[in-house]
Parts: sequence; structure tokens; C-alpha cells
Amino acid sequence: MQREILHCDLNNFYASVECLYNPRIRELPVAVCGSVELRHGIVLAKNMAAKACGVKTGEPVWAAKRKCANLVVVPPNRERYLSMSASARAIYERHSGFVESFGIDECWLDVTGSPEPGGGEQIAERIRREIREELGITVSVGVSYNKIFAKMGSDYKKPDAVTVITRQNYRELLWPLPVRELLFVGRATESKLHTMGLYTIGQLAGCDPAYLMHRLGKNGYMLWLFSNGRDESAVMPSDYVDEPKSVGNSMTLPRDITSRREAEVTLTLLADSVAKRLRRARKVARIIQVSVKDNELFSREYESLLPEPSASAAALTACAAGLFGARYQWERPVRAMGLRAVELLDEDTPVQLDLEQYARSQLRQEKIERSMDEIRRRFGVRAITRGCLLDGSVTGTISPADDNIVHPVAFRKR
Repeated sequence: MQREILHCDLNNFYASVECLYNPRIRELPVAVCGSVELRHGIVLAKNMAAKACGVKTGEPVWAAKRKCANLVVVPPNRERYLSMSASARAIYERHSGFVESFGIDECWLDVTGSPEPGGGEQIAERIRREIREELGITVSVGVSYNKIFAKMGSDYKKPDAVTVITRQNYRELLWPLPVRELLFVGRATESKLHTMGLYTIGQLAGCDPAYLMHRLGKNGYMLWLFSNGRDESAVMPSDYVDEPKSVGNSMTLPRDITSRREAEVTLTLLADSVAKRLRRARKVARIIQVSVKDNELFSREYESLLPEPSASAAALTACAAGLFGARYQWERPVRAMGLRAVELLDEDTPVQLDLEQYARSQLRQEKIERSMDEIRRRFGVRAITRGCLLDGSVTGTISPADDNIVHPVAFRKR
């Protein structure tokens, strides 16, 4: 039996949700943007009217306003987007027990052998209608026999459309497209493919896979398979929970910082968020990584082994601050910082005997921090904080815990 895979992509998601909550701006060009004051002033999403003016996702707000003088700029509202995403997923789950998220606004569905009348295209049309009528926004749906082509189908025609890509028509529809339209072809890979004389998906599909592997490694062969419609990856069941490989947060600071103390305050804030997420996942980390971007946008990353696997913000902060202090030379002021916990273990992983005393200290600290988690859950993330963060002179009003972005899952690694 041939698989029937759907990919649902909520159109202009952030901007569509904002227009739904504020109908007065629905017909105007709208862009959801980060805070200019906090130097997060880029376009995160835009509606079709803004797109028609040439506004692009990722460009600075000032550049967008230069293209579109009457652009309505609204701040992001994460809770609204998460709520709408959950409502859309509930609709998808009416049609399949196999629903896999790919970011906050996209999902794959496997409807192979569905008892619903009609095939994948008819199910896609029903989903499109239900999203529009029940949620007030629109969705584009791609229908195909694999996940890659289904995803490309949802991108092919927007907004509010269904595109079917079959074994018979994919060469006609997809092969003329630029290679960057193929999933997992980013700027760097696109540039490499261009140096090889490969500009379209069809040219990539017709290339010798051995040559692609020689030039691009295993990713070259993967892209050759994808371009030829040979993706066999499965859609995960709706109740599947992917094991996190790392937990991290980063932030652009309201102003450049120039001292070790300011950096340590920033790392304290980041460690609080990372540790909370580790505890929620019932994980501890063996290694922490600190990333630093200076005011000329040059980035560095440092890594250190923790004395003992931990989910304690105090332990993460101490290790990160020591690592930063030892490695960063202050050639230039710091504009952005990040903290990532990697090599995660289950929180009940046995402790070496010679580290028992250290572990007991960590357990006491983690107990305190779990109490802080509960206070924040009940009364809000700002109900309790660390003294060094009170004046807000370094980090302003930024809270990484309020600003997590849901990133796509690298499903090809499964």
C-alpha cells in the first residue's frame, strides 16, 4: 500500500493570529517583530499584505518600514501562538493517530489506510475547511507519498491551498525549483551545490550520488535521495515524546556589556531558564557550552565538563562563569550570549562514590530550585528571582523562560 502523508503549514502563523485577535488590522500590512528597544528588532512573521510590499522575515524593522511606510508592527505573544497551535493539532488528531510537529506551525500526518471517505487529498480539503471555519486562520496542505514531498507541497501553493505531489508529477512540479527549496538545503549547502554546477532540484537528482557523497559527505547522499522522492522516514505517533539531546537559551542584550560581572549576571539568567527546563525533562547535563557574540558579530563557543551531572542553576552558573572568565579576552564588548546543556542523562543516573558529598550539596540546591519552579508556576515567572537580577541594568526585562522558540525536530536522524 502506498503511503499517504500530509504536511500542514499554518499560513503566516504569528501574523494571522494577531490579525484574528485584532480585526482592525486584518486588511493592513502587519509584521510581528521583536523589541527594537531590546535590540531584537527583526521581522519574525508578516501577513500577505506586508509580503506584497516586499517585507521579508528576518530583516530589521527599520528596513521593513522603509519598504512599507504604513506597516503595523506588533510584538509577539507566545501564549497565543502555543494555544492556537494546540487547537490546530487537535483538529489534525481527529484525522490521524500519527501527527508529528515540525515547529509550532507545521505538522505531518500519516493518513495511510484511513477509514475516512476519500483519500489523502479529500482529508486535506476537510482539514483546510475545519481550520478556516473553527480557528479563523488558513492552512496550506501538501499531500504526497513521503514526508519531504508533502512538506514541499505545502510550500508550493499558499495561502489556503492543497497541493498533491505524486510519483507521476513530482519531476514536473519540483525538479525545476531552485535547490534551496529542498528541505535541509541551507545557504551554505546551496553555495556548495552552486560551485558544483547544481542550481535546480532536478540537476541535483540527476547527479551521481557517489560524487555528492564525495563533496558533501552523507548529507550529499541524503539530498540525492530526497530529490528523487526516496524518503522513507516515518511520521511519529501523536503520543511520541522525543528525547531531548540538549537544552539551551540565548539572548541579545539590551546594550553591549563590558565587564565580567555583567556577563555573570547574564549567565545566571540563562542558567535559571536552562536548569528549569532540564528539571522539567527529568534530565541532568554532563557538559555546558557558552556562546558569545561580540559587537562586531563575531561568535565564539566554549565548552566544559561539569564536576558532576547536574540540573542545578547554581552549578551551571558557576561552571559557565568560570569558563567564560578563563576564555573570553574582552577584545570587544559582548552583544549576545548563550548557554546550552549537552550530554544529557536521566536524573536518577547513579553517582560515583567519591562524588557523593558533592552530589548531596547539589541535591539540596536542586530542591531549593524546584521550590522556586513551583512558586513561578503558581504566581508567574517573575514572582521570585535572584538578587543579582533585580535592578535589570544588564538584561532589562528579558526573560529567556518567556522567550523559548520551538525549533523543528531533525527527524532524518531517527
